[in-house]
Amino acid sequence: MHHALLESLSAGLSAAGIACLRYEFPYMGRGSKRPDPPPVCHATVRSAVLEAARLTCAPLIAGGRSFGGRMSSQAQAIAPLPKVHGVAFIGFPLHTAHHPTDDRAKHLFDVEVPMLFLQGTQDELADLTLLAPLVKRLGKQATLELFEHANHAFHVPKRSGRTDAQVLDELIGALGRWIVTVTAAA
Repeated sequence: MHHALLESLSAGLSAAGIACLRYEFPYMGRGSKRPDPPPVCHATVRSAVLEAARLTCAPLIAGGRSFGGRMSSQAQAIAPLPKVHGVAFIGFPLHTAHHPTDDRAKHLFDVEVPMLFLQGTQDELADLTLLAPLVKRLGKQATLELFEHANHAFHVPKRSGRTDAQVLDELIGALGRWIVTVTAAA
C-alpha cells in the first residue's frame, strides 16, 4: 500500500480526477515476506472491492502491481467482482525470474472484463516472447502497453536516455486513458 510506485500512480491518477483505493494483503501488514495463501488474498481483494463499491456508484477497475494484480485477476476469474469493469496490471508477474513459463496466466481466460497489461520491456518476471502472444490469445479484451527499457519495478537505466519520472508519467497517462475508455463504456 505504501510502495513508492503505487503512491505515485495513485497521486497521478487522483490529479487526473480518477479516485484510487489502496489496500494491503494481511502478510504485508504483518511485515512478512511470505505471501498469504491465494484464498486469503482473493478474499482481501474482494473485501477491498466491496468497500470501493460502497464508497462510490462509479464503475470500478481492479488490479495492482505485480502480485496484487495477479491476485485481483484470480479473484475476478473465480467470481466476478462487484461493479468491476476491468483489471489493470502494473507489471504482471507471468513467471519467476529466470524460469519463463506462462502457467500463471491460465486463469486470465476466465476473466470476462477488459484487461490492461502495463509491462516493462526488460521485466524479468514477464518474458515478452511469452506475454505478447498470450495477450494476443486473450483477444480484444486484453491490451498490452510496453515501456521501453523498464524492468519489473519500472526503473530504467540511465543509458536508456529516459528517467524513472518519465516512465511514471507514461504509466499514469496510459492507465488513465484506459480507465476512462473502459468506464465510459460501462
